[in-house]
Amino acid sequence: MIFRIHSGSGVPIYLQIEAQVKQAVAAGALERDEAMPSIRQLAADLRVNPNTVARAYSNLEREGTIRTVPGGGTFVAARGTGLVKAEKLRRVRPIATQLAVEAKQVELTEADTVRLVEEAWEMLGTRNGVEHD
Repeated sequence: MIFRIHSGSGVPIYLQIEAQVKQAVAAGALERDEAMPSIRQLAADLRVNPNTVARAYSNLEREGTIRTVPGGGTFVAARGTGLVKAEKLRRVRPIATQLAVEAKQVELTEADTVRLVEEAWEMLGTRNGVEHD
């Protein structure tokens, strides 16, 4: 799986890691029960502080994306985290709102914005490995 860290993007590194893990799970690039890199290994691969990776993993575990087995490692959790639809919508709504705001600011049409989401949906799962900017 490719993790791309963009240190100059203004997005905290732990959020970049979270987003990329979620993308990989959604795309099927990371499958249920697949082992995740250890916190130390991923931190070394990305050349970031292990606390940064630990924060991302903690958030992902809290959301049900990954699970940690004490003394056994970290694994991708089962798809369908058991969240009810209202909770799923609550989690995605702020992202949809931000996309709509950005699209309106640059004067994209609703159709163009929807097309971007559809293209992004289709592109899920196209990356593997670890990369840097």
